[in-house]
Amino acid sequence: MAAQFKAFFDATSELWGRQALAGKPAGIFWSTGFTGGGQELTALTAITQLAHHGMVFVPIGYTFGSGMFEMNEVKGGSAYGAGTYAADGSREPTELELRQAFHQGKYVAEITKKLKNNSLSP
Repeated sequence: MAAQFKAFFDATSELWGRQALAGKPAGIFWSTGFTGGGQELTALTAITQLAHHGMVFVPIGYTFGSGMFEMNEVKGGSAYGAGTYAADGSREPTELELRQAFHQGKYVAEITKKLKNNSLSP
């Protein structure tokens, strides 16, 4: 994951100590420099931080439908979450990438609502 994101998590030690984020749902999205720039590795290293906090990782899987399999344009993202390629920083997310990110936000919100309505507390 990006050093800035790791630094953010490193600054959450008080929350970690209290396990204040335990049981809270979380999704991951990212931007990498190029197609070989670690789209899935970025997600996988971020998941370790969620696990230390006891958070519930909500991947989008293949719920985005045919958009997950688009081959006619460059598209970031994976079953772990939405993503984009920034290239040298000048590339903007495509309409498809933005739709995937919006879908992920809605999907995580739906799962959050289900978790809230069906508390896992003993």
